[in-house]
Amino acid sequence: MSTSTEFPCASTVAEAAPVADLTGGCQCGAVRYRVTMAPQGVHYCHCRMCQRAVGNLFASLVPVHKERLIWEKEAPTFYRSSSVAERGFCARCGTPLSFAYDVSRWIALTLGSLDHPESVQPGIHFGIESQLPWLRIDDALPRERTDPDADPLRAMQNFQAPPGGAE
Repeated sequence: MSTSTEFPCASTVAEAAPVADLTGGCQCGAVRYRVTMAPQGVHYCHCRMCQRAVGNLFASLVPVHKERLIWEKEAPTFYRSSSVAERGFCARCGTPLSFAYDVSRWIALTLGSLDHPESVQPGIHFGIESQLPWLRIDDALPRERTDPDADPLRAMQNFQAPPGGAE
């Protein structure tokens, strides 16, 4: 999750090379999608919310315009992970598929859900304040902290369960 509700998230993000239709979906095949534009601002997000949402050390996200995304077969189920955004996943197999701010024209698909993830490449790391200290990613990509005082994050409420599952 970047600090801006408008992807691409930073001026340092290079525009992706033109890509014909991108396709992807979940691991059981119930949810499939097609994108009719080249993604922009492909990035890694190390923020704690993304870590928990994808169950991994970071999320790799592929931003596209919402109107250029076509859900084929079943649409994903959406979980409101905060007061400003929701995350899509397959209700059958649980595959994380997307992240989108409510007020943005962008939706970020999970890179691993693409049929050909090798066709896009991240250009920046976001949320590095939560990057695990023992994780070493040897690249020269720019790195940016999440600014909790940036609009709309300043007033955001996190709806994820706290660590340990306690309420």
